[in-house]
Formats: sequence, structure tokens, C-alpha cells
Amino acid sequence: MAKDQKSLQEHMDALKKVDAEVSDAIVDEKSKDNTEKSKDNTEKIIAHAEKASQMEIRSKDKEEGEISEIPFGPVGLDIGTSHIIVAQNEKDYIKSTNQLNAFFTIPYSKFAKSILVKNNIFFYEQDQTFYIVGYSAENFAYMFDTVTKRSMKSGLLCSNEEESLPVIQSIVLSLIQKPKMLGEPLCFGVPGEPVGGTESVTYHESVIKMFLAKLGYTPICVNEGMAVVLSELGSTNYTGIGISIGGGMCNVCLSYMSFPVITFSIQIAGDYIDASTGAAVGVPATRVKAIKEKDFSLLAKSTDRVVTALQIFYEEVINKLLISMERVFVTANQMPMISKPIPIALSGGSVMVDGFQKKFEAALTRIKLPFEISSVNIAEDPLNATAKGALIMAMAEKD
Repeated sequence: MAKDQKSLQEHMDALKKVDAEVSDAIVDEKSKDNTEKSKDNTEKIIAHAEKASQMEIRSKDKEEGEISEIPFGPVGLDIGTSHIIVAQNEKDYIKSTNQLNAFFTIPYSKFAKSILVKNNIFFYEQDQTFYIVGYSAENFAYMFDTVTKRSMKSGLLCSNEEESLPVIQSIVLSLIQKPKMLGEPLCFGVPGEPVGGTESVTYHESVIKMFLAKLGYTPICVNEGMAVVLSELGSTNYTGIGISIGGGMCNVCLSYMSFPVITFSIQIAGDYIDASTGAAVGVPATRVKAIKEKDFSLLAKSTDRVVTALQIFYEEVINKLLISMERVFVTANQMPMISKPIPIALSGGSVMVDGFQKKFEAALTRIKLPFEISSVNIAEDPLNATAKGALIMAMAEKD
């Protein structure tokens, strides 16, 4: 662990020098839609998607003290508000490793450092402060009876947190190191432009791309909703709507024959539900989250104030998402002629609560889209669908 910790610290020290270059270069960096591929590349994506869609996903949480891997082959990366997930092709299955996207700070001391190293804690040192990251941060926050900090808010890098980018870099480095082969393709999910929001994904996408390039990868972007399409909608020739509802935002992609026609996001999701519920009933968001992740159901009749508030705010998010879909799709200038009903694939941690699909389907009947919906389905593995779709894209780039 000491050797691995030294490697993580060395990476973080080197990345500090890169941050100044990133700040200057970002002005000239333009947002590119890397999901619009040529026909030849689309055929590769389809071939890989058909193969990968049949593969089992074996997922695990990153363990304290576990050495980060050196990838040999393409990599899929999901940088979410709540978790960061790495997916790799193991020939017979897809391996995904999950790390919490959170951090906790404590003052520097030599004694504290020896304790952190001895107990296999993931951390790095900066400005006389120890930054404890990932699941290690959650354990520390629990001990101090407080909450962890987030490096992202509403699906994007926190603009008011100077630590945000270094924290994400350190979490990625706790999962993977530099690739064995220089230039290995790594595809990561990026949000769609927020509807009605003032923030742009350009900065978020660009600095992450620069960081991954510095590590030795060839970074590729894929819209998060499109990644869900690649992961889940092979049976309809990748025609349908992919939706990812995570902690920070809801991402939507309308795909036609594997081409992302319309993409967008709204900046409310699981975190909004937790915070709004907590504020409404005077309960800490951490307790709300624990209730939500235990036995909560959107369909259950309950007199419990927390459960009732959770149900109310879940329905609010579902309704706002579908109203946004109606407005965006109806007013779109380049809507393809879709003659047959198309499916919707739902993914992300927020869709895993009992009754989500039924509530979504009921709300869907109250809007009017310019095409028919054939079915609504939860992804086979909601937490890993985006990472899997990103891996499929990276595998296509390998050819």
C-alpha cells in the first residue's frame, strides 16, 4: 500500500503542474460532439455493441488498500456526481470497478500520515492538508459524524471548489494507472447541455480530456444518454431513448440507427430529491439517503413524513424530466421520421427504487411526443450502463 500511495502522490504532484496549462488552454478548447461518427466507425460500434451486450457485468467496489490497475486494452469511464466507474473488457465478461466520488480533509501531520498509510487509506497531500478520497472519505466522515464533500455538483465540476479537479484526478488514479500501451483509447461519458441552465459542459469535458491525455490515453467523449443506448438498445438497432438519472442530473439522448440526434440534460436528480426531502421535513440528507436506499417504495402508502416527502420529490423530478423531453423533442428542427414506436431505456442509481418504472410510465401518458413509445425498461445493470456503453465506444476506436 505504501508503494501504491507513493505512486498516487507522485501522480498528484505532477498533475499540479498541468493545472496551470489547463487554465490557459481551456479558453481555446471547443466543445465537440464525438458521438457523431462516420458510417464506417458506426459499423464498428454496432459490431462491438452486439458482442458486449451479451457479456455479463461483474461489478465491485474499490477496496481500501487495493492497488490501482494498469489497463491493457480500451477503457470505459463513467464520471458521475456520486460515483466514478471504470469498465474493462475481460474477453468473457465486462469488469467494472466503482469508487465513491467524494473527499474529506484533515490537517497535515507526520503522525496522521503514518496512520493513514498503515490503514490503507486512499489520500493525497496538498497545501498542508490531507485529502482522503473515495470510500475512505465516507468512513472518515462517519467517524467524525459529518458528511463528505463532493467534487461535482449537478453533474459538472464544482466551480466553487478549487479541489474539484485534483480530487477527480486522484479518484481516477485510485482505479487505473497509465496504460501499458501509450494511446490506449479511453471513452468517458459527458452530460448533455443543460436545458434552462447557465452552465456549459465545455470546461468539464475539456479539463478531463486533457488530464486523461496527460496520463497517456486517447480520450474520447460519448454523451451519457447515448452510452445507455449503446449498452441497452441493440435489439432495436440502437433506435430509442437512453436516459441516465444519477445523483446530479438527468441525461437524455434520442438515438436513430445509432446516431445521437438530440441530447440534453436537466440539473436535478437524486441529490435534489435527498436535499429537498431533508429541507421539507427537517431531516439530514444523509438520513434521507439511507431511508431511500433501504426499503423505500414509490408505490407504498405510508404515514411517515420522510417517505411521503421522498415520493413527492421523486414525482417532481420524473414530471420535470418528461415535460423537458416533450418541449425539446416537439420543438426540434431535425427530428427524424420515426414510423415505428421506439423504446426508452432507464439507467442510473435513482431509477433503482421500487416503483420507479410504474411512476415513469404513468407520467409518460400525460405528455405528447412526436413519436410513439413501445416500452419503458430499466437497464439490466443500471449503475454500470453508462460505463459499459463508454467501453463499447472505446472498443470501436481500438480498431
